[in-house]
Amino acid sequence: QLVESGGGMVQSGGSLRLSCTASGFSFSTFAMSWVRQAPGKRPEWLSSIDISDVTTYYTDSIKGRFAISRDNAKSTLYLQMNDLKPEDTALYYCSRGAPQNVSGTYYYPHRDYWGQGTQVTVSS
Repeated sequence: QLVESGGGMVQSGGSLRLSCTASGFSFSTFAMSWVRQAPGKRPEWLSSIDISDVTTYYTDSIKGRFAISRDNAKSTLYLQMNDLKPEDTALYYCSRGAPQNVSGTYYYPHRDYWGQGTQVTVSS
């Protein structure tokens, strides 16, 4: 089970730190990811962190503003979000696993491995 928290409403330029607490599986042995979905849009994979703490970013718009991290002792995944913009408004999910690039095609973790999400709303 994955439970996200830390979302809320902030003004443009503000910061939030999302948390995702995992249970029911061996957290330290899985790569983890953050994905967001705005109303009427497809999911957008943001970032992943593997079991060796190597980070991968999938969306250029968050580079330099968002940072993913994990605390295996607490079975918790984090997303520090700084300099938030109105276009960052979305439902944010954590996911067990990470997108896999197989011969140029990305395969994404099924929604069954996502949490329920936490809403982030950024006002201008």
